[in-house]
Amino acid sequence: RELLNQFRDQLPARIFEQEYTVPETDGSGNARENLKAARDLLQKAGWQLQNGQLVSDAGTPFSFEILLVNPAFERIALPFVKNLEKLGIEANVRVVDAAQYQKRLETFDYDMTVVVIGQSLSPGNEQRDFWHSEKADIQGSKNYMGIKDPVVDALVARVINAPDRNALITTTRALDRVLLQSYYVIPQWHIRTFRVAYWNKFGKPEVQAKYALGFLTDWWVDPAKAAALDKSPAPSAQNKTEKEEEASFSYRWLFWLALALAVILWARKKASKK
Repeated sequence: RELLNQFRDQLPARIFEQEYTVPETDGSGNARENLKAARDLLQKAGWQLQNGQLVSDAGTPFSFEILLVNPAFERIALPFVKNLEKLGIEANVRVVDAAQYQKRLETFDYDMTVVVIGQSLSPGNEQRDFWHSEKADIQGSKNYMGIKDPVVDALVARVINAPDRNALITTTRALDRVLLQSYYVIPQWHIRTFRVAYWNKFGKPEVQAKYALGFLTDWWVDPAKAAALDKSPAPSAQNKTEKEEEASFSYRWLFWLALALAVILWARKKASKK
C-alpha cells in the first residue's frame, strides 16, 4: 500500500479500497445476478439494448471474435458466448490451425484469445515483455493486451531492479494488484494438485519445491518401500477368473435382453399387418 500510494493519483480508487475478487455463481448455470450487474455496467458505459442487440450511442453493435487454437477450449468459450447473447452481445468462436494462430498472435490480430503467461518465483526482465508499454506495439511481444500504463511501467522497472527479496515480493504483489484490478483478463481456472500415477517406492526430501512436482530431480528409490511393494500380492488367478465370469454374465444378460426386444418388435410388426 505504501508503494502504491506513490501512484494514488494515477490509479482507480478501488485498488486501495477493495480486494480483487472473481464473480461467483451457484453453479447452476443461471448467472442472472451477474448478468444484471454486467447490464448495469454496460449501460453506464453508454451501451443500450435495441431489438435484442447491444449497441453504442452511435449505433455500433457490440460484437467480437474469440480466437482459439485448441478445440478443447470451446467448452469454456461457448457457455460464455451464450451468456453474452443474453446481454445482446454477439461473440463468435473461431478455431484456427497452429500456424495461423501463431501469426495472428504475433501481429495482435484478434479481439479475444486464450493464453497462458508462465511465471517464476523470481520475476525479472521478462516482465517488461509481458506488461511494459514499450512492447505494446512490437509485433511478436507477449504484451497481448496492449497495456500502456505508466504505473505498470514504473512497477515493472522496480521489479527488475529490486534490491532484495522482500522488495521483490512487495513490488511484484503491487504490480499484480494493479494488473488484476485493471481487468485486462478473464481468469479461467487453476489446479492446486498434480495428477500422477506412480509406484509407492520413492523417497522425497522433507522440504520440497512449493510449486513443483519434483519427480524429475529430487527423488530416489526407498529400499523399505520398494521391498514392501515387492511383497504385495499380485491379483490371483482366481480373482481374474471371477471378474471374467462377471463380465461374461453381463454380456449374456445383454444378449438375451436384446433378443427379447427383437422378438417383441417382430410380433408387433406382424400383428399390425393382420
